[in-house]
Amino acid sequence: MNGTAEEPAMYDENRVRTLAAEGVRLGGSLLEVLHMVQNDLGYLDERVVPIIADMLNLSKAEVQGVISFYRDYREKPPAATVVKLCRAEACQAVGAERLVAYASKRLGIAIGESSADGQIGLEQVFCLGNCALGPSGMIGDRLIGRLDEAKLDSHLDPLLRSGG
Repeated sequence: MNGTAEEPAMYDENRVRTLAAEGVRLGGSLLEVLHMVQNDLGYLDERVVPIIADMLNLSKAEVQGVISFYRDYREKPPAATVVKLCRAEACQAVGAERLVAYASKRLGIAIGESSADGQIGLEQVFCLGNCALGPSGMIGDRLIGRLDEAKLDSHLDPLLRSGG
C-alpha cells in the first residue's frame, strides 16, 4: 500500500487505467481488477469507479454495486493497524463474541470502524485457519491464538500508547 492512515495514496488516473488494462489483459474479472487497484492504492477511491467501468465496458452502477456488496473492498483508507477478530463457529464456541464486545468497548469503535485518528481499525473475519487455538485474531499481520481480554490488552496497550 502506498499511503498511510493520515495520508492516503495519491490518486493517479493513469495508474488506475494501467492496472485495469493489465487485469483485462490477464483475463481478469471485475473482482480481480478491483483487488488489483485496491492493493495498489490501499482502497477504492470513488474516482476509480468511472475509470474501471469504462475500461471493462460496465456501468458505474455495476462497479459500485460490486464494491458495496463485497466486504473485502474498502472505500476509505484502512487504519494504520487493523485488529481482526474471528467470529467463525469454532471461535464462537470458545468466547469470540465476548472478545469482540470487549475489543469494541476498549477501542471505542464498532466492527468495521476505525478510530478517529485512523490509527486502529476493528474488523471481523470468519476463519483465520487457527481453529484449534481459538478464539483467534490478527493484529496487523500477526496471527494470535487463545485470545482473551488480558492477552488482547497486552497487544493493544502498546498500540494505544504509541497512537497506532
